[in-house]
Amino acid sequence: MNETTIPLYSRISLNRDFPEYNLKRGDTATFIDTIPDPEGIEEGYILEIFNALGESINVVTVPKSAVAPLHSNEILAVRNFTPT
Repeated sequence: MNETTIPLYSRISLNRDFPEYNLKRGDTATFIDTIPDPEGIEEGYILEIFNALGESINVVTVPKSAVAPLHSNEILAVRNFTPT
């Protein structure tokens, strides 16, 4: 599980695909809040997804272990996003 503390409103990257949201590993988002797991297994992260122009296009919840902080040795890429 991801034990890195990520500050609120930080840009993050996904480390796995979420086909139900049409999101792929490496996509970036902004971490906006946490949500407890009702079963107490793993808290969730609420993420806001933006398009390449900075317009908000979705808010999703993923497990904490599915996100990683961005690093200075990474580069962002662009891909087509078609909402499902």
